[in-house]
Amino acid sequence: MERSVAATFTNMCMIYNGDEILVQDRLDEKWPGISFPGGHVENGESFTESVIREVYEETGLTVEHPVLCGIKQWQNEDLSRYVVLLYKTNKFKGNLASSNEGKVFWIKRNDLYNYKLAKDFEEMLSLR
Repeated sequence: MERSVAATFTNMCMIYNGDEILVQDRLDEKWPGISFPGGHVENGESFTESVIREVYEETGLTVEHPVLCGIKQWQNEDLSRYVVLLYKTNKFKGNLASSNEGKVFWIKRNDLYNYKLAKDFEEMLSLR
């Protein structure tokens, strides 16, 4: 049995401020809808460095002390793994700015289900 397998690592970060959460309305045709900011872990980058970089690129905010709070993974048809590391933090600074990934904005957490969520995003929310 093979003990190593190809894997893609990604991340998402729920940034919260009181009862508000920061969401992104994603423009990607393959995965549209509301989600949290995040993206791929680059070669040579730690998981924590990656989530900080991705959040900054997509929101203009610099997060501090992101806490790993869940992992979602599945196996692709080619038997590689796809892993999403789920983080959360309420420590951030900077000025909110949307990117070409999608519009970012604050909403009340209770209002989240009033929006069209990205596929499987609801399942990831349960891990928080």
